[in-house]
Amino acid sequence: MTPTTGKKILLGLSLEQLTQLVEELGMPRFTGKQLAGWLYDKRVTSIEEMSNISKANRERLSEHYEVGRSAPVTSELSKDGTRKYLFRVRSGGLVEAVFIPDGDRATLCISSQVGCKMDCLFCMTGKQGFKGNLSAGEIINQVLSVEESAELTNIVYMGMGEPLDNATNVLESIAVMTSSWGLAWSPKRITLSTVGVRRGLERFLSETSCHLAVSLHNPFHEGRLELMPAEGGLPLEQTLEMIRQADFTGQRRVSFEYIVFEGVNDSRAHAEELARLLRGIPCRINLIPFHQIPNVPLRPLAAAGMEQFKRWLEARGYTTTIRTSRGEDISAACGMLSTKEQMAEASASAS
Repeated sequence: MTPTTGKKILLGLSLEQLTQLVEELGMPRFTGKQLAGWLYDKRVTSIEEMSNISKANRERLSEHYEVGRSAPVTSELSKDGTRKYLFRVRSGGLVEAVFIPDGDRATLCISSQVGCKMDCLFCMTGKQGFKGNLSAGEIINQVLSVEESAELTNIVYMGMGEPLDNATNVLESIAVMTSSWGLAWSPKRITLSTVGVRRGLERFLSETSCHLAVSLHNPFHEGRLELMPAEGGLPLEQTLEMIRQADFTGQRRVSFEYIVFEGVNDSRAHAEELARLLRGIPCRINLIPFHQIPNVPLRPLAAAGMEQFKRWLEARGYTTTIRTSRGEDISAACGMLSTKEQMAEASASAS
């Protein structure tokens, strides 16, 4: 996907869009289904490989379109098996995807934007500023182009960017993943994480049945606002009300992500307010160790403090887990590897 040939991209298009495209080019309607099969089932990287489409039609397609697959530009492998990939997108920007093996689970954490507008204090991606939305094809490319693609069991939209600030393209990518003509995944294998973006959250809750993870991090309005400026746009209480009104029957789940910072959001009062806020929402609370990032006055909480916070929540009836830190020997924090690569490129161009 890196070379900008000026051609349009097939990857990320729905069966309906592919069918419309081939009809506009004067091809039989069934060619749309053939295209979907080549893109998402056989996972080809070029139009030339689509052998059951006539040579003339392949040439006609190639005049205007390309598949849109691109390999990662680099990767880093951790001693715990976590692998962080870096992809260059058509705009020239860099995004990350992280493969996380864990027993019989093989999870890929994918990005939805280059940079991010949310500017959360604890997040390296926010320090880059916002540089653009990924297309549905650029999102799907991450899933298909990592080395471990064939063994993936779960997808989490928890990489760079706020997924629901790019709701249209993210929802199109979810449609590709979950449709019978696409990757045919169960929506229950997909989790999307958000700080809370009103219109995007409304669409996600009504148009998909994927799992939801809410980045919470502080139950008090002023405290959350200091960590997450997006709290000013959609306060947590309103996000929770939207969740209460949504259909979480069946197997659909909601969880709350809570990075615990020493002396910031780790008190008993924080645990009690968190328990009060979430009352009546069947959920899991994930406590997350903080990965230190440069020039940010936040410190990780020691393991004993994490355990104490967990006990306070469990005593109030909440299923609570402490997420294991992964990839600490590589650029594990979200945005670290892409920032490092951008700095290296800037240094090279200046010399």
